[in-house]
Amino acid sequence: MFRQVANRLLTRSTTTYTTTGAAATVCRPYATDVSTEASTGDSDFIEAWKKVTPNIDPPKTPIQFMEPRPPTPSTLPSKLTVNFVLPYSSELSKQEVDMVIVPATTGQMGILPGHVPTIAELKPGLLSVHEGSDVKKYFISSGFAFVHANSYADILAVEAIPIDRIDKDQVQKGLNEFTQKLSSASTDLDKAEAQIGVDVHSALNSALTG
Repeated sequence: MFRQVANRLLTRSTTTYTTTGAAATVCRPYATDVSTEASTGDSDFIEAWKKVTPNIDPPKTPIQFMEPRPPTPSTLPSKLTVNFVLPYSSELSKQEVDMVIVPATTGQMGILPGHVPTIAELKPGLLSVHEGSDVKKYFISSGFAFVHANSYADILAVEAIPIDRIDKDQVQKGLNEFTQKLSSASTDLDKAEAQIGVDVHSALNSALTG
C-alpha cells in the first residue's frame, strides 16, 4: 500500500480532455521543468506592450532576473544545495552541504540529497546545517522550507540568529516572566500573547540545552 501511495505522489499529475470523441492527456510539468527564459515567459507581455507604446522599451519583469533552476539529475548528488534567506539578509546562498535539519511543525525534519519534493511549515526551534564535522546552528522563529526534486532546498525564515549569540540567562528570565503572565492572564488576548512568549522561550531553552 505504501509503495502505491509513493508512486502516486511521485507521478506527475495529468489532466485528460475529451474533444470530438478523442481523449488528449496533458502532463503538468514539475517546477524544475518550467523554462525561466525571459523570451518565452514574457513574450506575450512584450508584444502587448509594443502595440500600445511602440516607442518605449518594455520594463523588465521579475522572470528576467531569475536564474534557471538546474534540472533534476539522473543520479543522486552527493551534496544538498541550500539557500537560507531572511527578509533582510541571506545566510546561505547556493551552499553545498551534507544535510539540513529544520524544525517543521510536524517535528524535526532532516533534508538530505535526493529528498522528495516537500513544502514544510517551520515553527520556533533549532535549524542545523551539517557539512562534514562542521555544524552551524540557528534558532529560527518561523518560516517555510521548500525542498525541490533536484536536491535544492530553499529555507525562508522570518527571524534567525546563530545559537551561540543567545544569552541563556535572558532566555530563562523571559521564560519565567511569560509563565507568570500566563498564570495571571484574565483575557483571551493576554493568554494568547503569554502563551506565544512561553512557546518561543521554551523552544529557545530547548535549543540551548539540547
